[in-house]
Amino acid sequence: MDNLLSVITFMPLVAAVILAVFLRGDDEASQRSAKWLALLATSLTFLLSIFVYTGFDPANTGFQFVEERDWLLGLKYKMGVDGISVTFMLLTTFLMPLVIASCWDVKTRVKDYMIAFLLLETLMLGVFCALDLILFYLFFEAGLIPMFLIIGIWGGVNRIYASFKFFLYTLLGSVLMLVAMIAMYMDAGTTDIPTLLSHTFASESFSVAGVTVVGGLQTLMFLAFFASFAVKMPMWPVHTWLPDAHVQAPTAGSVVLAAILLKMGGYGFLRFSLPMFPVGTEVLANYVLWLSAIAIIYTSLVALVQSDMKKLIAYSSVAHMGYVTMGIFAANQQGVDGAIFQMISHGFISGALFLCVGVIYDRMHTREIDAYGGLVNRMPAYALIFMFFTMANVGLPGTSGFVGEFLTLMGVFQVNTWVAMFATTGVILSAAYGLWLYRRVVMGDLIKESLRSITDMTSREKAIFAPLIFMTILLGVYPALVLDLIGPSVEALVSNYDTALLDSGVTTAVAGH
Repeated sequence: MDNLLSVITFMPLVAAVILAVFLRGDDEASQRSAKWLALLATSLTFLLSIFVYTGFDPANTGFQFVEERDWLLGLKYKMGVDGISVTFMLLTTFLMPLVIASCWDVKTRVKDYMIAFLLLETLMLGVFCALDLILFYLFFEAGLIPMFLIIGIWGGVNRIYASFKFFLYTLLGSVLMLVAMIAMYMDAGTTDIPTLLSHTFASESFSVAGVTVVGGLQTLMFLAFFASFAVKMPMWPVHTWLPDAHVQAPTAGSVVLAAILLKMGGYGFLRFSLPMFPVGTEVLANYVLWLSAIAIIYTSLVALVQSDMKKLIAYSSVAHMGYVTMGIFAANQQGVDGAIFQMISHGFISGALFLCVGVIYDRMHTREIDAYGGLVNRMPAYALIFMFFTMANVGLPGTSGFVGEFLTLMGVFQVNTWVAMFATTGVILSAAYGLWLYRRVVMGDLIKESLRSITDMTSREKAIFAPLIFMTILLGVYPALVLDLIGPSVEALVSNYDTALLDSGVTTAVAGH
């Protein structure tokens, strides 16, 4: 199919339009119809993405399934995937049916809720498939709107504050990226991403007000893109919007936020920063490595003192994204492989952890850790699943969490031994806060009267977790499923990066290149 990527990307949007136009009323039958249509649309989207996976040739490091046509005002509509972007596309389409299934108990404005998630899926897929700067920017920024509404309408008590903080942080971070995109167009004369990947932007140093800008235009453009992607991930110290957003968001919103939306920052670094601004990346790589190490240690320590389960897992996400940025800016095969693998793995594990919180929140309507204890006595199935994903989050060998962290640390060790050493302490700290949370919520005697009538997981809830458990184990014992898919594209990325540095003659800022 020539337009397969467009069909996959816009199928959820079509379902959202059908819901908006044809489904009337808010009675129980209408709510059930909205849920089933959303589940059907996201499931079909996933099935179609399987055709992309089976027809994709990993050995071809170029873009595949490319479709291009004239759009408006002389702009191009261009879509395509390589080994890196197809992986994130598959992650998105795999998780969205599970997200919709987790919304089955929602009773408030159900049709609008489903429309928001369907629209969000289209915009997230657009980010990973867009091969035009303007198209990428539109998808990237428009994704803020449905997430803003999901938090602001269906969130917790302080949802308005959290939704505006999320929106303003991420929007303001992207203003500089838009300026850089305009500068790129002025310099290269095109917004076509494949063309820009082979274009060399100026890297001659210059002085402004007595300050020498090493790496010249590339460094400035790198910083502009960095402002957007660092907030999106988010990196320390621009991470403060994430815990608030997670705490106030409904369970399904937290799952999408942690499992997919955060990955757009990492994807942006891989699509733009490293290949397009290699000199600027190299000049500032050491600073990013140290920022990442600080993020891992600092946010892990902050997680240890949280009293809210969601906030603890949110800080855990920031720490795990620290490994991702470390691996990306190590700019070697193992580091980048590990970073991408870590993002995919984190999508399954963090999504599952937020679903675990949602299971008991739906029953007790509190996320306070002190409100629980001894759940293993009433919820043995829940205790087992929660333990599995806690250990996967810690990085237990045999789970996907181990592979990503190990590869990332191996890559960073080749580049900066001190950063790798400090970052490794995060593995110990993650075990501390993860097991501390599990012990207080699940283990011990059931002494709280309010918990004596709590029921174990339903069949629907177990069915949602089953694919996540399967993928976490499968990638843990057979990581080649992802590594073989991304390997050639990553190898080409790293090779082009090193070649660009050699051609520029810039003294490398990071040892090992």
